[in-house]
Amino acid sequence: MKKALVSLLLVLFGAVAFAGEGDILVRARLINVSPNDDSSEILTTGTGVTVDDAFVPEFDVTYMFRKNWGLEIIAATSEHEITTENGALAGADAGDVWVLPPTLTLQYHFGPDTATDVYIGLGVNYSLFYNYDVSADLEALGVSDIDFDNSFGLAANIGADFKISEKWVFNLDLKYIDMATDADLELADGGVLDTLEVDIDPFVFGVGVGYRF
Repeated sequence: MKKALVSLLLVLFGAVAFAGEGDILVRARLINVSPNDDSSEILTTGTGVTVDDAFVPEFDVTYMFRKNWGLEIIAATSEHEITTENGALAGADAGDVWVLPPTLTLQYHFGPDTATDVYIGLGVNYSLFYNYDVSADLEALGVSDIDFDNSFGLAANIGADFKISEKWVFNLDLKYIDMATDADLELADGGVLDTLEVDIDPFVFGVGVGYRF
């Protein structure tokens, strides 16, 4: 995985280095971040955690450095509630956490000059977890905080721009992000109750409008 990420980063930065003058497309979208999650169990209880969906605004910019090739960067942040599932501790509130997942995607556009421009892409994502709020249910177990490792992974993308006018487009977009974290359940005395391996791996569905400069 690490070799694949490094290779893709070299391709992305190489594309920037050889970029020529081209169109810039700015979009605003409403996105649904829908985790396809899985986790290890807490101690030996048979209980894992699940991460809920979030609907948030998203802004992105695509630079078309060649007629059919573009680089997209997205900016969005989402808050997710965490609950336990299965086993002896199922149904407990495990708090909520914010995720900031900047994603850089190299895209190929099949019809940039047509009424419907379908594109596909492959990119990299770095997700930062912040502002975790511990729940009363976890505090009752002696947990005072959860420390989340940030995540670095691949991202895949497919979407389409539907031309409204010479400058405006209507956009549909779908991304899959390889996102995983190790979460330390920290105790008030500084110890760690357990470390959970959490695969979040969200699908990100987006709908919005864009303006081409």
